[in-house]
Amino acid sequence: MEFTKMHSLGNDYVVVNEFKEKKVDDKENFSKRVCRRKFSVGADGVIFVEKSDKYDVKFRIFNADGSEAEMCGNGIRCFAKYVYERVLKKNPLYVETKAGLRVCELEIEDDKVKKIRVYMGKASFKPEDIPLSINKELINEKIEINGRKFIGTAVSVGNPHLIIFVDDLESIRKDLDKIGKELENHPLFPNRINVHFVKVLNRREIRILTWERGVGYTMACGTGATASAYVSHYLNKTDNKVVAHLDGGNLEIEIEEDGIYIKGDAHTVFDGKLLDY
Repeated sequence: MEFTKMHSLGNDYVVVNEFKEKKVDDKENFSKRVCRRKFSVGADGVIFVEKSDKYDVKFRIFNADGSEAEMCGNGIRCFAKYVYERVLKKNPLYVETKAGLRVCELEIEDDKVKKIRVYMGKASFKPEDIPLSINKELINEKIEINGRKFIGTAVSVGNPHLIIFVDDLESIRKDLDKIGKELENHPLFPNRINVHFVKVLNRREIRILTWERGVGYTMACGTGATASAYVSHYLNKTDNKVVAHLDGGNLEIEIEEDGIYIKGDAHTVFDGKLLDY
């Protein structure tokens, strides 16, 4: 079976084209197997390109642990580049996702996609949208794990995120495997949650350290950067336009009246054939 390896800001994916025909029935176990580093292709997740009954094309993404995510900001930029260059010459591209419609505007040069601006929808603090195990919004609230206290804000941008502002990212990085896993699986979040530690550099820049639900530490998370920028602006820590600095690179984020937009690149690494899957 043919596949393509892609990445955006160091978030790497196996892309499988199912636009014309279905190739994988058990996507959960397939994703678990193919994402194993050193034993298979290795990736943070698997992206499936499917036909859509509503829009131009359908985006589905499965994490390395086999769980299906609602959306992925870095993944959808890889998806948009792949679709334009290999499936459907359409710009802008209207994409069906589990989180609803996402619109991708493409910057084209020599028939190649260089950058992608994605409409990410609107953010929500509603407990049922995240979801939360409590019937109230979680904004600047204390969260305790093993005697350690954090101040966090939970927000959905199609998938759930916990934003925690810190002064020292490196001290968090040392214990990220433990802290990230405990916060991801905290009883407050019945469907688990993505966790982001954010340092505000100035009114137009933030730095983010990410723990992704179902994956662990990742170099970048597009929806996480979106959520981080939105919460930073909501709490009046930043302006409506920021550059988010992640371990894998930078994202431009704009918060407008109709919703949130992110802009960044995506890269094709190689094509291959799976012999055993």
